Amino acid sequence: MDIRNIAIIAHVDHGKTTLTDALMKFCNMLPEGVSMDSNDLEKERGITIYSKNTSVIFKGSKINIVDTPGHADFGSEVERVLRAIDAVLLLVDAVEGPMPQTRFVLKKSLELGLKPIVIINKIDKPQSDPKRVHDEVFELFMELGATDEQLDFDTLYAIGRQGIAKRTLDQESTTLEPLLDFILEKVPVASSGKDEPFVSQVFNLAYDNFLGRLALVRVYAGKIATGSAIVIKKPDGTSRTGRITKLMNFNGLAKEEVKELVTGDIALVAGISDIYIGETIGVDQNVEPRKAIAIDEPTISLRFLVNDSPFAGREGKFVTGRQIRERLEKELEINVGLRVDFTDEVYIVSGRGELHIAILLENMRREGYELQVSQPKVIIKDIDGVKSEPYEEVIVDVPTEFSGAVIEKLTKRRATMLEMKEKDGVTRIVFEMPTRGLLGYRGQFVIDTKGEGILSARVIGFKEYAGEIKKKDVGSMVTMISGKTAGYALWNLQERGVLYIGPATEVYEGMVLGNTSKGEEMQVNPIKGKQLTNVRASGTDEAINLVPPWTLSIERGLEVMNEDEYLEITPHNVRLRKKYLTEIDRNRAMRSTEKGE
Repeated sequence: MDIRNIAIIAHVDHGKTTLTDALMKFCNMLPEGVSMDSNDLEKERGITIYSKNTSVIFKGSKINIVDTPGHADFGSEVERVLRAIDAVLLLVDAVEGPMPQTRFVLKKSLELGLKPIVIINKIDKPQSDPKRVHDEVFELFMELGATDEQLDFDTLYAIGRQGIAKRTLDQESTTLEPLLDFILEKVPVASSGKDEPFVSQVFNLAYDNFLGRLALVRVYAGKIATGSAIVIKKPDGTSRTGRITKLMNFNGLAKEEVKELVTGDIALVAGISDIYIGETIGVDQNVEPRKAIAIDEPTISLRFLVNDSPFAGREGKFVTGRQIRERLEKELEINVGLRVDFTDEVYIVSGRGELHIAILLENMRREGYELQVSQPKVIIKDIDGVKSEPYEEVIVDVPTEFSGAVIEKLTKRRATMLEMKEKDGVTRIVFEMPTRGLLGYRGQFVIDTKGEGILSARVIGFKEYAGEIKKKDVGSMVTMISGKTAGYALWNLQERGVLYIGPATEVYEGMVLGNTSKGEEMQVNPIKGKQLTNVRASGTDEAINLVPPWTLSIERGLEVMNEDEYLEITPHNVRLRKKYLTEIDRNRAMRSTEKGE
């Protein structure tokens, strides 16, 4: 059976997963009610976080498909997948056109010598303009230095959610058959070279409760059977031996045990407990290690600490430093975009962005971990004697009436406006700005645009440090006492700013209850009840009308926290607190800092 290996790449929400699901449905390989986004977090957020493998059988050929994340924070997932396939389908929204992540994934594809097949998706949208989008995609290819061959790309048109693809806009089609036929015509057959010695490379890892660590590999040459002795080589040439205990291939979303793998297969290999991403698997010592899988460097870091708040240990199953360390070590095995410094009791975790870290923390809390983290900070580098920091290209699409507020806020955060276009009441603005200025802004952006704006960003590299950035005009509302919050007290406090908690919530001294609109830190008593008397007077029976609290999630907490605060994360709660819980300790720490102690 001929094998084709493809990946579907695109900006977030341009329809990758929807198209993949539609392809499987058309080939009768997707059970009703099942989707590629099977992870709970993916279902809740409506985004792809982890790359996934599937396969379809069409006209006697097997097409292996890898669905990739579209968010820039998970770019490491995309980078390693591209090393395992032979062609990419580049999806572009027929309204939005190329976006920051489109540029990122396309650049990586072109650098690897791949020739993308462009699919302009969502052509049924009222404001779709496929011809304009095609021209914009061509310009992007030119900007990224595509070769003449890559510039001569093929374009198809699709309505992914309806399962329709067309070779031309005026073609009559009601299925995805034109796309599948095109794949068989244009994507090279991966199953040649079967008579050569076996060579494969690991590009992802998985786990099984019975089999242990599983290696997801692409077979580049030869074949191998269950029970075979193998040689594993690192990119530096060092080697060790092992034996394969089980082989599994993909049939749709199902994993099926097979007796052997052949050239072109993308499959799972069991039996190598110490296997890592990027390692080469062969059958003799002469196997040449394949090129290492390069990953872009992290841009932000924060500290992971054992929770030491007054409520520590109440909810968590895993609360010790050793347990947190073991979990991070396990994450490093599969999350190649993550870096962790274990040299101290406080673990410094570096990642590709706030969402990248937030997803890790959310997974940990759901597994029963309890910990606290510091405010995220960008990674500062010294490049040729120049203090440098990461910069991002930011594209915002907002109703024109909100564009002024967005421009004002971002320019205060050291953003430089590069381009501004207005069409049909929507303004697209392109900025270049330090990642440091973007940290903590996304929540404010939602407020400023009343939820109607779209913000996308991609890291473009390190540039000279931009200087001081004032990001917040609000202060913290800190409780001076422990106990349960009273509705009456919160009713009075809500006039001072935005509350993060509601009534009858247990609090402790030093916990942050909300923010203050005037920008100053404020000590408050949230448990004070209404003073009762036996004398009736005008105004004593006012109805208490509480505004619903702005409940903290991990992402919100990382955005709003200050440098002198920790985010306390437990299986059931996310709390913001001061590093030093009492006002006396905070003042003492401030004096020590001022003295340079």
